[in-house]
Amino acid sequence: MKDKHKKLRDVPPRHILYAVIVLCAAMIGLTWFFGSANPVTNILAKAIIPMQTGLNELGSSLAGQLENLRTLQNAQEENKLLQEELALLRSENSRLQEQSYELDRLRDLVGLEDAYSQYTMTAARVIQKDSGNWFHSFLIDKGTEDGIQVGCNVLAGGAEGGLVGIVTSVGDNYARVRAIIDDSSNVGAMVLTDQSNNSCVVSGDLELLTQTGCLSLQYIDKGLTVEDGAKILTSNLSSEYLPDILIGYAQNVTVDSDNLQQSGYLVPAVDFDDLREVMVILDLKETGEGLSEGETQTSGESAAETETSQGETAGEGE
Repeated sequence: MKDKHKKLRDVPPRHILYAVIVLCAAMIGLTWFFGSANPVTNILAKAIIPMQTGLNELGSSLAGQLENLRTLQNAQEENKLLQEELALLRSENSRLQEQSYELDRLRDLVGLEDAYSQYTMTAARVIQKDSGNWFHSFLIDKGTEDGIQVGCNVLAGGAEGGLVGIVTSVGDNYARVRAIIDDSSNVGAMVLTDQSNNSCVVSGDLELLTQTGCLSLQYIDKGLTVEDGAKILTSNLSSEYLPDILIGYAQNVTVDSDNLQQSGYLVPAVDFDDLREVMVILDLKETGEGLSEGETQTSGESAAETETSQGETAGEGE
C-alpha cells in the first residue's frame, strides 16, 4: 500500500494535467458525437442538478435571512434614533411649557403693577419655604439692597392677584415673609360695599385652610349684607397693611350664635400652595395713620388684643 501511494506521488504533475485534458477532450467528443443527451451527460446531470437545486434553495434562504437581519438592524437603529429625538422633543416641550407658565406668572406680576400703580414695587423670587404644604412663611431673594424693609406688604399674581403677607425680617439680599394664612396672622379688612360699618378681620388658620381651602372671616357687623363672592380688601384703618389691596372673597357669612356679629369664610385670592414669584411694595404704612386692626371693631376687645399681638410679632421679626 505504501508503495502504491509512493508511486502516485511520483507521477509528474504534467502527466495529471495531460490526463485531465484528454478526459475533457473525450467528453467534448462524446457530446459532439451523441449530442447533448448522451449517457455521460445524463449521468452527470442526475448527480449534479439535485445538488445544484438544493444549493440554490439554501443560498436563497440564507440571502433572505441576511436581508431580514439587515432590515431588523436598520429598524433597531432607526428606532433608537427616533427614541432619542422623542426624548429631546419631550425635554424641549417641558422647557417651553415651563417658560410659558413663567411668562404667565410674570404677566400676572405686571398686572399687579398696573392694578396698584400708586405704589412702588419690586419683583422677587421665592427661594425657600418653611415645612408643610402651604407657603405660610418663606424667604425671597431680595432685601435691604433692593429697598425692602420690615413691614413691606407682599402681593402675588393670579386671576386678580392679591395680598400674600408682610415682611417680618430682612437681610442684605433676602427677606422673610409671613403669609396671611399663618396661624399668627390677622388682617384688618373691609367688605367692598356701599354700606357703612363694613369692617372685618381675616384670620390665618392653616388647619381650616387645609380642610376647606378658606380662612376665617370675623367681626362683621350684624346688619351688614355680605353675599358669597363679595370682595374683601385691606382696610385703611389697618396699622400694617396698605389700603384697598384684595385679600379674597367672602363665603357663607352668617350671624354668630351670640347674635351680636357675623362671621364666615374667606377664599384667598392667592394660591398659597404654589408661590414662585411675588411683588413687594416698597411703600410702608405710615405709623399712626390708623388704628390696629382689632380696634376697628365696635364690639371686640378680643379682636383688638389679637391685632395688637399681631403688630408686635411683625415688629419683632422671627
